[in-house]
Amino acid sequence: MTAPITVVGTGTGAPVPEDVLAGAALVVGGRRHLDAVRLPEAAERIVLGPLAPALDAVERYLDKGARVVVLASGDPGFFGIVRALAERFGAGRLDVRPGVSSVATAFARLGLPWDDAVVVSAHGRDLRTAVNACRAHPKVAVLTGPGAGPAELGAAVSGDRVLVVASALGDPRRERVERVTPAEAAARDWGTAVSVVLCLDESRAPGAVRTVAGGLDWPAGWALDEAEFAHRDSMITKFEVRALALARLGPRLGDLVWDVGAGSGSVAVECARLGAAAVAVEKTVDGAGRIRANAAAHGVDVRVVHGQAPAALSGLDDPDAVFIGGGGRELPAVVTACARRARRTVVIAMAALDRVPAAREALTGAGFSCDGVLLQSSRLAPLPGDVTRLAATNPVFLLWGVRLPAPIEGVAR
Repeated sequence: MTAPITVVGTGTGAPVPEDVLAGAALVVGGRRHLDAVRLPEAAERIVLGPLAPALDAVERYLDKGARVVVLASGDPGFFGIVRALAERFGAGRLDVRPGVSSVATAFARLGLPWDDAVVVSAHGRDLRTAVNACRAHPKVAVLTGPGAGPAELGAAVSGDRVLVVASALGDPRRERVERVTPAEAAARDWGTAVSVVLCLDESRAPGAVRTVAGGLDWPAGWALDEAEFAHRDSMITKFEVRALALARLGPRLGDLVWDVGAGSGSVAVECARLGAAAVAVEKTVDGAGRIRANAAAHGVDVRVVHGQAPAALSGLDDPDAVFIGGGGRELPAVVTACARRARRTVVIAMAALDRVPAAREALTGAGFSCDGVLLQSSRLAPLPGDVTRLAATNPVFLLWGVRLPAPIEGVAR
């Protein structure tokens, strides 16, 4: 028995077979998709706008035992309407005929593989996740939408990227695939025909052979040994401390993490290796240079800001998480500035006991819950005679604050 809802991917060059439309009582789709086909004379046509009314109409026709056809762009199971239809009516009632996705088509136009690309949808979603993915990864495809197109993306990413803007894919008269700089993209009005933007860092081309699709080569290990980083006079967050700090920061694809008072940038580099966009703030010139060298050695992109917090933080986008590894007497002011802007969590590493109360007060005063631990570790160290001793490392206080949910008006906490 034919499924009552046929979902057809079109719009990237593949025509809709006429037999698919035969006998349809309702045909739903974007205006350009509907205009491109010959509908049965008795069929009702609904132009997709808000999704809920269209789904309600589909349900009315299904209740009458009528057949419905939905026309969608490219592969409707890839960030498409299949998810909403399956959730509402059940996957068993769908007959999905996928076309070629706009992402696959855009990469094909460039002659590039895309099994190593990160794909992010900004259509009807917050652009910041796409922006942070573009900051962190060398090959990203962004599915665009109103208010989240090439101009907005170009204004947010750095000038060392190349943006490839794909418009009207599959239309032999209107299709355009243009390579532009972020500044050029930000300065133009691109209209409504853009469906996908590729953001490429051509200086960091991924490897040629892959086994798993996706742009992220997950690191085999994290909390790397200090010897994996260039640093000065052991001024580096030790791997035991870094392990817990990373666990509390929770860096992930689409996040932005600040490493404030970065020193060697070990925390920023590790966050970038785990998929997040990372900014390292460092007040010394030689420290900023070391951070760039460490990022390059580990094949990640870390934005380095040479300046002293909290003043150096003012021009940065709001982070999801912040690690503070320095601050001195300015630490309470730095913690307060970071906590005001962090969306999720702030983690602070301190060697000085005297600074713990002020840092804790700054976190709680900014509306964060606060917890912490004193880390004291002893490492195995060789002794003459093929024996081993325990060598103690310096104790470090690690505090972390998690943003409390905003109170609901009229509801006591």
